[in-house]
Amino acid sequence: MTQNNKKNNNTPKVSVVMPIYGVERFVAEAVDSVLSQTFSDFEFLIVDDVSPDKSREICEAYTDERIQIIVHEKNRGLAGARNTGIRHARGEYIALLDSDDKWTMDKLEKHVAHLDSSAKVGVSFSRSVFMNEDGDLMNTYQMPKLTGITADHLLCRNPIGNGSAPVIRREVFKDIAFQDNLYGETEDYFFDDKFRQSEDIECWIRIASLTSWEIEGLSEALTVYRLNSGSLSANVPKQLATWEAVIEKASIHSPELVNRSGGLARAYQLRYLSRQAIRLQDGKMALGLVCQALKQSPSILWREPSRTLMTVGAALLQRVTPKAVYRSLEPVAIKVLGSTQRIRIALARS
Repeated sequence: MTQNNKKNNNTPKVSVVMPIYGVERFVAEAVDSVLSQTFSDFEFLIVDDVSPDKSREICEAYTDERIQIIVHEKNRGLAGARNTGIRHARGEYIALLDSDDKWTMDKLEKHVAHLDSSAKVGVSFSRSVFMNEDGDLMNTYQMPKLTGITADHLLCRNPIGNGSAPVIRREVFKDIAFQDNLYGETEDYFFDDKFRQSEDIECWIRIASLTSWEIEGLSEALTVYRLNSGSLSANVPKQLATWEAVIEKASIHSPELVNRSGGLARAYQLRYLSRQAIRLQDGKMALGLVCQALKQSPSILWREPSRTLMTVGAALLQRVTPKAVYRSLEPVAIKVLGSTQRIRIALARS
């Protein structure tokens, strides 16, 4: 493992950790969004996980002294690259960014203020706004619960939403550190590198169930999350299998949590994957998944009637409607949804 670029000897307030692998098309946007932050007291740790393209060369072209590039000798996946970055981090707070996403320019400023003023909050996250693969804003949002988040809620709903949304106290990672890993090493690990998908939610579940730290969100959409059809999250069956493995692990360290909420969590996950299938234009898979969700726990229909009925309706429509017709209707539905979400966000901020 090697390091490039100069190291700033001043201890920064925030350490930004960004793995890179096969993202030459997107990585400059991610780097620019970090370097344009209104809050400037940070170090920027870029971990090259043996990227096969020009991702590292693009990052090496930047001359900002806050950037450090750490180079893996062997590919370790997203979880392993994050672990490397966290071990090198010197900041009080650690901000995670996936290299195909980006931030609004005031993200770090807002999260630092939140954590500085809320001593019990260990994980500060934001809403996310979606962009498409070409980087165009879709003006639709992740709309999670922001406060009062319990381990049960997190198991079922994952309000953090994605790996580019949270800023986390260093102490939180110390509290969940472990040594069991694929490489027989004695260093601390934080994300479980046995998972090549769902590593985020696995980590959040451990934080919520095994520590006393609070997880709390900001109402602003400070993260711009790319819906990339080529990403790991686009493989729906594999994503479900990995999620089931996460629940199996949680049942070992937190059996009461899984016994209490595991069935409902699976229903929500199936419904979420149905929406993923809708995005991938697979109406047959989408309808099958949402039907499985309702069979697993019909209560999602009255717990979240609007979201559940919208998923059922979209899956049915996509299943029976010619693709050309469905594609013509989809932008209208997205526009209406986005307008409704923006009103809710504005009301939450007022």
